[in-house]
Amino acid sequence: MENRYQRHLQLNEVGPSGQEKIRKSSVLVVGAGGLGCPALQYLTAAGVGLLGIMDPDVVSPSNLQRQILFTENDLGKNKATCAKAFLSKINSEVEIIDYPFALTHENSEEQIAKFDLVIDGTDNFYTRYLISDQCLLLDKVMVYGALYKFEGQVTVFNYKNGPSYRCLFPSPPKMGAIPNCSEIGVLGVVPGIIGIYQATEALKIILEIGDILSGKLLCVNLLNHNHTTFNFPKNSVEIDAIKKQQKVIPIENQDCFVDFELSLDQLSSKKKILWIDVREKEESPRIAHLNVKEFPLSQQLSLEPFHNSEEQIIVFCQTGLRGKLFVQKLRELGIQNCFSLKEGAAELSIWAEKNKD
Repeated sequence: MENRYQRHLQLNEVGPSGQEKIRKSSVLVVGAGGLGCPALQYLTAAGVGLLGIMDPDVVSPSNLQRQILFTENDLGKNKATCAKAFLSKINSEVEIIDYPFALTHENSEEQIAKFDLVIDGTDNFYTRYLISDQCLLLDKVMVYGALYKFEGQVTVFNYKNGPSYRCLFPSPPKMGAIPNCSEIGVLGVVPGIIGIYQATEALKIILEIGDILSGKLLCVNLLNHNHTTFNFPKNSVEIDAIKKQQKVIPIENQDCFVDFELSLDQLSSKKKILWIDVREKEESPRIAHLNVKEFPLSQQLSLEPFHNSEEQIIVFCQTGLRGKLFVQKLRELGIQNCFSLKEGAAELSIWAEKNKD
């Protein structure tokens, strides 16, 4: 269709040469779920030349709340195959390959090598570490997205020798410590927005325009409209460990998992605790009756004061997601007496009121 990409051609940053870059590009989307569906739809409409869709799962009724490529007629059918059928009707110029199976240690090198970049639409740590390690070895870019209730995260790994997934999360959390959408739920529009962010980063990388989210984790909270960018550095030790082995590092051994989360029912009101609030100053509720130090992630303040703390450090935010990120950074610096609070600020406020002196 002659005018299909007219709006792209009108952009000075894209134009005919940029649209040709898109046409010649190839993207593998691992996971045709809440994140993968919107990313796939927009990349197809944009005219990406080759799209791979990998997912072993079948469509279930609970998917229809957010996975917009599927209908009731697709129930019980493979997601990758159904997604291909839907997307082919949007843009016949795009070559779409469905892979109705899982990404594994055995096939990851062969499959990822076929594409320019990979969009991570998964919901498990095994596959995320696998994608990142293999992208690192093959010099491919990984566009990451993650969800938690009303929040989402986006970043880009392995971009122009930048940080990898292991630079942000060197060690996987304890199995089951961080629930996925099937365990805790998610507002249906959240994966749609985060998936579109992923597609946006993919197109910017292809077009070589804009500020890429490399070394920057964008955290979006749709309940209060907060958008926080959390910078993280490249960890050459972690990256060199992968490159030295020249193979992905398995994470199936649960002995390598770490546990750094505490629940309110595990705490004593008499214990000496330094509470760290990593929310932005305008977020509520604010916490009274506790020894709270405000430490908004967006301000990139020095972590040095925490090195000599004799108190137990417990970090909290609105839902727990940003708290886990902050504790991960503290532990990387050798600060071990720190934990993230499983509950959010609202629950903590009630607990503090009940346990005040």
